[in-house]
Amino acid sequence: MMQVADFFKKSSLVHVHNLQLLTPKKAWELFCKKVFRSELGGRCPPELEALSKEIVQKFKQLPLAIVAIGGLLSTKAKTMMEWKKVSQNLSLELGRNTHLTSLTKILSLSYDGLPHYLKPCILYFGIYPEEYSINCKRLTRQWIAEGFVKSDERRTSQQVAEEYLSELIQRSLVQVSEVNFDGKADTCQVHDILRDVIVRKMKDLSFCHCVHEDSESLAVGKTRRLSITTSPNSMLQSSSISHFRAIHVFEKGGSLENFMSKLCSKSRILKVLDIEGTSLNHIPKNLGSLFHLRYINLRDTKIQALPKSVGELHNLETLDLRDTLVHEIPSDINKLRKLQHLLAFHRNYEAKYSLLGFTSGVQMEKGIKNLTSLQQLYFVEVNHGGVDLIQEMKMLRQLRKLGLRHVRREHGNAISAAVVEMQHLEDLNITTIGEDETINLNFVSSPPQLQNLHLKAKLDTLPDWIPKLEYLVEMKLAISKLKNDPLQSLKNLPNLLKFSLWDDAYDGEILHFQNGGFLKLKRLNLTRLNRVNLILIEKGTLPSLEYLTMDRIPQLKEVPSGIKHLDSLKEIYFTDMPAEFSESIDPYKGKYYWIIKHVPLVFIRHWIGPNFLDYEIQTIRSSSKDS
Repeated sequence: MMQVADFFKKSSLVHVHNLQLLTPKKAWELFCKKVFRSELGGRCPPELEALSKEIVQKFKQLPLAIVAIGGLLSTKAKTMMEWKKVSQNLSLELGRNTHLTSLTKILSLSYDGLPHYLKPCILYFGIYPEEYSINCKRLTRQWIAEGFVKSDERRTSQQVAEEYLSELIQRSLVQVSEVNFDGKADTCQVHDILRDVIVRKMKDLSFCHCVHEDSESLAVGKTRRLSITTSPNSMLQSSSISHFRAIHVFEKGGSLENFMSKLCSKSRILKVLDIEGTSLNHIPKNLGSLFHLRYINLRDTKIQALPKSVGELHNLETLDLRDTLVHEIPSDINKLRKLQHLLAFHRNYEAKYSLLGFTSGVQMEKGIKNLTSLQQLYFVEVNHGGVDLIQEMKMLRQLRKLGLRHVRREHGNAISAAVVEMQHLEDLNITTIGEDETINLNFVSSPPQLQNLHLKAKLDTLPDWIPKLEYLVEMKLAISKLKNDPLQSLKNLPNLLKFSLWDDAYDGEILHFQNGGFLKLKRLNLTRLNRVNLILIEKGTLPSLEYLTMDRIPQLKEVPSGIKHLDSLKEIYFTDMPAEFSESIDPYKGKYYWIIKHVPLVFIRHWIGPNFLDYEIQTIRSSSKDS
């Protein structure tokens, strides 16, 4: 049997390596030692302490940078005015001061020492604005579209790209900004000093031209990439836009329609177009003229429709329509045999709460069977295409992620038959059209590589294949109305890290966490379980649990006493629980406060409306785990 570690190495995941970075205390000690070693007894004067700590904060991830900036400040007068100058002009100092120049030289050598395949990948960080946290998947898909990454017999191009990013993280050139619950990097960035080095390299190599308010006129000649952080309409007077292979727009204000019109008319070699988060509300009809386009990111724009000419983008690999107003995909898209990632949904958090959630997908036409390269497809509203559309999905054998919405009772067998053909499937998300719509998901066999499973559907009984999911990491059940306690069937899932029961996923009164169950679970979410009145947590269960949420369980009047056994807990969230429940854990007069007093952070939240995320929060802090 394949070992779990080997499986994750094979999967398209980037895991964070725990680098030995300086703690804030160690960084401060190093700074003071370097700056004040020969005077003041190695101590920072009180009047400079706040500014000094601000400077250290900028460089705490790079010990080498602290040494360099410390060397610079050790030569300066120990006055507030002098140090403010240095703090405000660090970027300029990088180029002209010998102490910091040595740092840039070292970082340049780090770049020069990279394998050839990583050099364009690290340069790509200079395309993004300073201090921009970059979504890892967004970045790696752009590398692929640029041709920096190639697949091989064992790995997809996405898996290879994730390995490249992991290597840059291991080399301490890339910092992880945010981490998912399972240890995977979600967003990343490079240090400001390294970014300055990268920007210089980009300019020297004609890798990318960055356009901002103070920049020079639009570059011509060899530069093949364009990064725009001001209004792109400033480029309309230039005829040189046609030679760019990649264009990234980060400006949120101003109209982009004229720019897009010119782009579709003039550009012929464009491979990457990223206009995420801009004010764009219309796509030109001649989008299809961008024949070489491999990646287009329209996420979080105001567009409402795609032109039919999208079907002429025969080289397109990624189409990102998340958080747009697009509700229907033209049937012409079914011509795109190279398409790997079709990501489309809209979330409306201002809508009245629904058990079916805030997310709507897109409608697609029959012919989807031609998209045989698809690796990700979500969310599709299958009530439009019905059983015929779902049956065509059997041909999508490369799928890693599938999201279906508006599923009806009669779709169950077709979904089961299609999923069985998807041997690479890692993520499955299904939501029914109504909370009383029972579906049958009795797969002949369980998807062998499934890691994430979200089922928002009435099931009555838990499908037999779910407890057999050896690699399942995250699971969410909602509106399932299960008659029997699902914990008994799921407690032995060997790799489950996050588990959620929402909106009457269980229709019984007692949830029982038995000794020896859920050994790796880190996050548990129990929300809106209207009939549950008792939660039993035995000693020896949930030994790794770090985050616990109990949300709107109206019949649960007492805090589960077994929480006292959960020694790994870091945070608990109680939301809109019964009054007697909340009163019982008051740190001054609550009779059950002793159950939760070992937990460092306990939050009691009350919804105050009108929006879904409007909460009043009370925080209960424990001074230590031994208190």
